[in-house]
Amino acid sequence: MTAKQVEVLARRTVYQGFFTLEEVRLRYERRDGTMSEEMTRLLFERGDSAAVLLYDPQTQEVVLVRQFRYPAWVRGGPGWLWEIIAGMCDAGRSPEEVARAEAMEEAGYAIGPLRHIMTVYLSPGACSERIFIYLAPVRGRVAAGGGLAEDGEDIEMRTFPLAEALAMAERGEIMDAKTILALQYAAQHWEALKACP
Repeated sequence: MTAKQVEVLARRTVYQGFFTLEEVRLRYERRDGTMSEEMTRLLFERGDSAAVLLYDPQTQEVVLVRQFRYPAWVRGGPGWLWEIIAGMCDAGRSPEEVARAEAMEEAGYAIGPLRHIMTVYLSPGACSERIFIYLAPVRGRVAAGGGLAEDGEDIEMRTFPLAEALAMAERGEIMDAKTILALQYAAQHWEALKACP
């Protein structure tokens, strides 16, 4: 079911910088057709992003990157997280353009055809960000990767057998949601993926 009607009564920008934080007063149509009471919600607006799991169809290996994530560290997490390659859809770039550019920037790989597997909201109670998740076969390492120094990136890249990456997720060594989703999809659809030209 989708909401039939939403009344935005007021909105104000609380913060504008790398992201935007908006305070919104609204009412929405309930399942029974009546309007809810007025409520206040905060909206974390980051824009959309794209992520891609690179894989080798011959060796059944996947490419993961690791970098420091302060929000993961501040909650007592590891800080340095293994993830699939990802980036923001900024400057009018399409999710496909972002996936290809980030594969080169972060890992130094040229890639084959992108296979869109899903688009998800990672935290829809607070954040409007959608993430477009792709899989793509590697076509060869053609650059150093490692991210952009001017953006403060210090990215490690490694290949893992798909089975090992899945085991890492089960042991809690991979904690990033988009990465776990992509790895599980790859495992379930490996026969089709290895046939990719």
